[in-house]
Amino acid sequence: MRMYDIIAKKRDGGTLDHEELSFAVNGYVAGDVPDYQMSALLMAIYLRGMTDEETAMLTDVMAHSGDMVDLSAIAGIKADKHSTGGVGDKTTLVIAPIVAACGVKIAKMSGRGLGHTGGTIDKMEAVPGTRTSLTQEEFFRQVNEIGISVIGQSGKIAVADKKMYALRDVTATVGCIPLIASSIMSKKLAAGSDAILLDVTMGDGAFMKDLDGALELARQMVAIGTAHGRKVAALITDMDKPLGHNIGNALEVAESMAVLQGKGPADLTEVCLQLAGNMLVLAGKGDMPTCRKLAESVIADGSAFEKCCQMFAAQGGDISVLRDADKFQKAKYSYELTAPADGYIYKNDVEKIGNASVLLGAGRIKKEDSIDFAAGITMHKKLGDYVKAGESICTFYADDESLFAAAEKMYRGGLVIRDEPPTLPPLVYARVTSDGVERF
Repeated sequence: MRMYDIIAKKRDGGTLDHEELSFAVNGYVAGDVPDYQMSALLMAIYLRGMTDEETAMLTDVMAHSGDMVDLSAIAGIKADKHSTGGVGDKTTLVIAPIVAACGVKIAKMSGRGLGHTGGTIDKMEAVPGTRTSLTQEEFFRQVNEIGISVIGQSGKIAVADKKMYALRDVTATVGCIPLIASSIMSKKLAAGSDAILLDVTMGDGAFMKDLDGALELARQMVAIGTAHGRKVAALITDMDKPLGHNIGNALEVAESMAVLQGKGPADLTEVCLQLAGNMLVLAGKGDMPTCRKLAESVIADGSAFEKCCQMFAAQGGDISVLRDADKFQKAKYSYELTAPADGYIYKNDVEKIGNASVLLGAGRIKKEDSIDFAAGITMHKKLGDYVKAGESICTFYADDESLFAAAEKMYRGGLVIRDEPPTLPPLVYARVTSDGVERF
């Protein structure tokens, strides 16, 4: 078998079989297939697409390129959730404790932020002392004992994905649905959970900009998971405005705790209840109305918040900051960004908001960049809100005053104020299961 022939077959619109995909992917991981040939194959896939069966086989090969985590040592159903990323997306810190408080095991691996999208592991590390790297023995013991652990993704999970993604990033082949689906699902399958809920974000601040693309990505990921014997569903959620008011690591942890204590922003609370409810459905806890009530009840009785504190304490975190957000270390400087005129916020580009927070120190542009946990943005006015000239739209936080000018320029670059209000998108557009699409 030759890599040349595999590239030519896909270039000409052919369908690759498991053996050919395995030869290409495993050869690339082993160093036998050079970058330029894998780049050519990725571009051929980008231009020619893949069948559902091909995508499922590619995912399987990628999943098996590293460790396959066996969670059978953990009793009961194990549920997982993956978000395709966004700005102010702190849902994992809310829904994982909710689902665990309802008796479903959460043995979750999460990622770090890169570019304008945040990462759950960075947010967790904003809580002083928190360990996000546990041995497998510690991880399993914690999930068996308290029902929940969220840790950083092992470098040995889906090894091919890491190498292939780095190549896609520099060869303009990132935006290909079969490649996105196989990238996400290879990690989810390797991580070993029985039930997987996918949160496919859509809008300015997300990777998928339109509903058709988001639905197709969700459909392919659900098909892959189902083909591998997992219970899978996807929600298409809005990312035309950040969730909640806070962007930045410590700020987002504080807002997540507010939701778990029943006093968080309405939009973030609603999306979290929908996500948690759907995870509980997949885990066999009942129909959606029953599971929604379950999720609401563990917020109301405080058990979800206590479950979150238990998890952080078990991983070495100082939970006094969870109980009292004022105990978080604060940024040295703050800056008010004000409205230039009276009117409605007609557009407020989410990617630019995310990039403004990165410029303040809350995110990283390169993987090796360090993060200022206290930096970020609190939004006082969001898409559709009415503002008066001179009124504060948001507050910037940073440890260096010189960062405010560039962040303000970035934020204002996506801000449009008009006399008439915009049409606001729904929080959740649709649910995708193996049975089809349910639009809301």
